[in-house]
Amino acid sequence: MSKLFLVPTPIGNLEDMTLRAIRILKEVDVVLAEDTRTSGKLLKHFEIQTRMQAYHMFNEHQLVKGIINRISGGETMALISDAGTPAISDPGFLLVRECIKNNIEVECLPGATAFVPALVNSGLPSDKFFFEGFLPHKKGRQTRLKELSQMPYTIVFYESPHRLLKTLTQLIEHFGADRPASVSRELSKLHEENARGTLEELLHHYQSKTVKGEIVLVVGQG
Repeated sequence: MSKLFLVPTPIGNLEDMTLRAIRILKEVDVVLAEDTRTSGKLLKHFEIQTRMQAYHMFNEHQLVKGIINRISGGETMALISDAGTPAISDPGFLLVRECIKNNIEVECLPGATAFVPALVNSGLPSDKFFFEGFLPHKKGRQTRLKELSQMPYTIVFYESPHRLLKTLTQLIEHFGADRPASVSRELSKLHEENARGTLEELLHHYQSKTVKGEIVLVVGQG
């Protein structure tokens, strides 16, 4: 029976690739990849020779109908992002929604995603948390920060290295300098770092450093 698989890929350390993920990627007819160059290296490492097709935020609306028709016609496909679990701040939601509308089976494999180890590593309460992902870059950013500052939960953000200082500064303005927080970067890689402290302490810490790597920022309750 044809279906769509969502297959998590390592966020850094290739040893985090599961045996099941490797098997599925070898068995499907097509691998839909966010960046075929990046995914090509991964597939080559695990000796996966399945044909790839580019599927990303800039072409998903144009491709989704054709992909649905192909799966309905008997093809089995796997969707992967550059790193982590598809549809978590990456393409995937649109395709999953359309598959469900068309009675196509969807199966998501468990596996790597950046925010879970960052949340657990933070030492902040994780029984209830809110995943915000990336903040708006410009329009609505201040309004959104004000709304989030009132939430009684640990909040998880994704951030890029060149916006980290700006975001920490704005969080201090809206959440307060003493709010506990954690910054995780380069998760599962050789130079993994988990820095913990108040928002003000973290701002001072990163003002004197060159920040590299994708970042997960976890902010505790007020």
